[in-house]
Amino acid sequence: MEKRPLGSTGRDVSVIGLGTWQLGADWGEVTADEAGRVIASSLESGVTFLDTADVYGDGRSESIIRGALEDLGEARPFVATKMGRRVPQAPENYTPEAMLEWNDRSRRLLGVDTLDLVQLHCPPTEVLASARTWDALKRMRDEGRIAAFGASVETCEQALIAMDHGASTIQIICNVFRRKPLDEVLPRALEQGVGVIVRVPLASGLLSGKYTRETRFDAKDHRSYNRDGSAFDVGETFAGVPFEVGVEAAREFAALCAEFGPEGATPAQVALKWLIERPGIMTVIPGARSREQAIANASAARLPRLAPALNGALEALYEERIRAHVHDRW
Repeated sequence: MEKRPLGSTGRDVSVIGLGTWQLGADWGEVTADEAGRVIASSLESGVTFLDTADVYGDGRSESIIRGALEDLGEARPFVATKMGRRVPQAPENYTPEAMLEWNDRSRRLLGVDTLDLVQLHCPPTEVLASARTWDALKRMRDEGRIAAFGASVETCEQALIAMDHGASTIQIICNVFRRKPLDEVLPRALEQGVGVIVRVPLASGLLSGKYTRETRFDAKDHRSYNRDGSAFDVGETFAGVPFEVGVEAAREFAALCAEFGPEGATPAQVALKWLIERPGIMTVIPGARSREQAIANASAARLPRLAPALNGALEALYEERIRAHVHDRW
């Protein structure tokens, strides 16, 4: 699989990675054995980048990754984790002492002395704008606790703030239905050499084209309980697109993929390939709950370049169906 340099981390990573939120919690039940098979299938398919967080299952995702990777030695992939969402989201909770405690816990759960990358996990804007926050991360790097640091953010404004403070990486939501980062984040990231990691690339599964208005999700799945943003930022669920609007737009997306996309490619694979082709994106981290999904996601990297006609049609679809719901909010 193609690899790209991840900002100033000094490491190259696969253009398709694996997001592991679903292996911890909030996407319905996934057994430890199933999670292990997802990770193994991803690695066998060329994935070299895993993204997790201390809050995913309150450490379950990190622990599962440790178990899956413990015998790999030098073949171990790049593992990025995130910190900060296990406490109430108030700036006063992001103290240097708390950050050290979170770091110790993640290093223990992942079984490493030095974390490849630590990202602030969508903290309040005040935290991102504080020099104290970044000074603490720099000390952690200098002490060998982390090799690099960055930020996972909700808005384009937050991404720019983090880059101003020296983040090596930015993780942000971007997909066919969330295009604002293409204009406001990626050009600056390219200019500054910041590695962009894209999450929610399939709009929580909407872009698979498989959902209907009647689709129901497990009660423990955030696609059930966070549609109104009552648990966390609503942009994390269906990329902020109202479900009924998204289902209809996704049906059109699937039709355009069938008409203009590579032969045999699924809508989800086209959505991933579309992201890989955007200048400035280094890696994309779809989730997977089965080995079949993991293999299919990784296979998107091998698709031929998308036709200009498809790109034009997808831009029109965004402008007509989606832009009014998301563009000015994030």
